[in-house]
Amino acid sequence: METKGKILIVDDNEDVLLSLNMLLKPHVEAIRVVKRPERIDEFLDSFEPDVILLDMNFRRDASSGEEGFYWLAHILRRDPKAVVLLMTAYFDYDKAVRAIKAGAIDFIPKPWEKERLLGIVESALQFRLGDSANAANADGAGLPPEQKDAKRSADESGFLGSCPEILKLKRDIVQVAPTDATVLITGENGTGKDVAARFIHAQSKRRDRAFEAIDLGSIPESLFEAELFGYEKGAFTDAKAAKAGRIEQADGGTLFLDEVGNLSPEMQHKLLTVIEKREVSRLGSTRRKKVDVRIIAATNADLQRRVHEGTFRQDLLYRLNTIELHMPPLRHRGDDILLLARHFLSIFAKKYGRAVPELTDEISHNLLSYPWPGNVRELQHVIERAIIMDPTLECLAGKSFGFLNANIKPLTESSSLNLAALEQNAIMRAIAISDGNLSQAADMLGITRYALYRKISKMELKGS
Repeated sequence: METKGKILIVDDNEDVLLSLNMLLKPHVEAIRVVKRPERIDEFLDSFEPDVILLDMNFRRDASSGEEGFYWLAHILRRDPKAVVLLMTAYFDYDKAVRAIKAGAIDFIPKPWEKERLLGIVESALQFRLGDSANAANADGAGLPPEQKDAKRSADESGFLGSCPEILKLKRDIVQVAPTDATVLITGENGTGKDVAARFIHAQSKRRDRAFEAIDLGSIPESLFEAELFGYEKGAFTDAKAAKAGRIEQADGGTLFLDEVGNLSPEMQHKLLTVIEKREVSRLGSTRRKKVDVRIIAATNADLQRRVHEGTFRQDLLYRLNTIELHMPPLRHRGDDILLLARHFLSIFAKKYGRAVPELTDEISHNLLSYPWPGNVRELQHVIERAIIMDPTLECLAGKSFGFLNANIKPLTESSSLNLAALEQNAIMRAIAISDGNLSQAADMLGITRYALYRKISKMELKGS
């Protein structure tokens, strides 16, 4: 731990104050300790701490933690950006969830493990100091290397933006990331849920460990257990050697479960067991292995609605949505569309050795007017194709652009029996009716979402 900063410790136990002071003093710029929480305001004004370690139980009771929540709310009213770590000897899961939702950065149980506590405090200091630097340096100058990497990773992947929804989302992510809370990311296809998940990992204490992403919708049910849990040699006909599953490979790091809404009821039960027990057993083995993973899930489905319909387990949803984050659709992000377009123009112009073209007023108007059913992913593809096929961007200056608009053609008498034309127009109508939700469009068409992706991809190639 090398991060410097100022820490305020609030606890009515003198032994705790002494121990924490001795443990943290070599690693920080300055420490102040106080036994009475009524003096917090005094230290906020005179000391201006970067991180506050706050006990949850003082005089009024022994274990409920209500005093801690009261003083946490008091601190956050004084300074909404305050970084607070709650401490208690009476740890339970519900209390930890409530603490994070109330605005605490993390939860420290007593007695603490030395290395884990140092890691939590270091992450909290980096978050506070990095957030201050970010406020003064929007381009990332002055950030710690790992936060520069996180910002660069987010920007390069399309998590760039300055609309109110994205700014709030980024603030929420930076607050949630240092914890081990389970996160559910919702949003339409192409909005960048996977980017947000990687951003959370990059900002977390697990950033130097594995980030294992699993697209649950693409795994056949027959291979689900083998893929996630692994198998021993001889567990089935083609098991020539033992293999660790994806969950085991993510041990110590982050497990990203993409499209979790596509799981069958049986697979939901097996996933719930893993989340609750944090252990896996390979196929063909009776030995269970403990795994330490931070779980992030993503879906474009309305899981609450599916719970009411009986197709998704309510207990699994409760385990997944400790913290719920929503990725806004691109059509709701205003001028972020132009910001992203210029970003992708720069990337692909460099990639293909072209000059970076300017966005004219007409092109800008077209980009802002188009509904972007495929969201950021579609914008990225449209810009890349334009750079390859027409570096002057004339293809974006007409009345319509993008493979969706370019391929919508009136059905003439000669084309009314053409299967390709009929299919293409059916796909376009389904996407328009579903307001860009490709899962709903696929349901209307009676095909899988992945089959729809393949058909759209072929249409894009034809349109280019």
